[in-house]
Amino acid sequence: MGQPELFAQRTFAEETERITEGAAGWQDPSEIRLEKVTSDGFLMIRRSHLLAHLAAPWPEAQPHGEVMIELKLAGNHLDRKAVARALLRRQAREVQRLEEEEASWLNEEPLWLVAPYLPPWLQELRRPERFAPGCYWIDPHGHSFLWIAANELPLLDELVPFLLARSGQALDDFCRWVAPRRPLDWVLNMLECLPMSMPTHEELLWRFGPVEDPVIEARRQHILDFLLETSPQKKQQLINKGLLEGQQEGRLAATRASLRRVLAGRQLTPSKDDDARIEACTDLATLERWLDRAINATSISDVLE
Repeated sequence: MGQPELFAQRTFAEETERITEGAAGWQDPSEIRLEKVTSDGFLMIRRSHLLAHLAAPWPEAQPHGEVMIELKLAGNHLDRKAVARALLRRQAREVQRLEEEEASWLNEEPLWLVAPYLPPWLQELRRPERFAPGCYWIDPHGHSFLWIAANELPLLDELVPFLLARSGQALDDFCRWVAPRRPLDWVLNMLECLPMSMPTHEELLWRFGPVEDPVIEARRQHILDFLLETSPQKKQQLINKGLLEGQQEGRLAATRASLRRVLAGRQLTPSKDDDARIEACTDLATLERWLDRAINATSISDVLE
């Protein structure tokens, strides 16, 4: 099992209690005695009435004591073989429950399969019934299960565990949306685990600026130090970026100084507003153009026009 799956499982485990206010909780799966057949995990339903006000698919868990979760994240196979294996694991769990409860259990094990999208072959073969955004009932010969297409789900805090299964642009949109809504540690784990695009990854990585809270800032520094120690490649990237930024700032400062020297030599004294404009300019080409004009200009307005 890869890092995205482990991160998704951990998020389900950490978020389910908070999102449902204790109505449901996460339980790591015990091994089903069938050649090491195990699901990704279970939602254990404790107070089903508290799920009614949450966005779909949560209310669909109300009639059940547990729900089997199968996670198919970005990059995982969504072919018939993958679905058949998920159904096999569900059937094995049903056998296990019948053995554990001495045949007193009369229901079917509910299965929720969480994936980025609904594959075309499944639409053609089973004709899914959509009952809410991103939520489809699938009826394979009378043995139904719930398919959750994360790319179609709305961006809601209570759906974050399911939204981790998004892919492509939908995943990028989710990552940008969720980053300011979660603790820094969680966001850094997300950056490490989820296959978002490189522009989105870099945007979120550089979003962490200084904060006023010294505790938060100290924690951020500790995390950054750890990342730099364990990732020499990222450390070199940060060094290179700092060098490039330093070189650019140095060129800007030198060009401003040259411009002011030429203006002084021409006895052209800029006003406070003009000087502030020169200082605020961060476009090197503009500063160089002003410098060229200053050589022959007869007024400040001729230089900064």
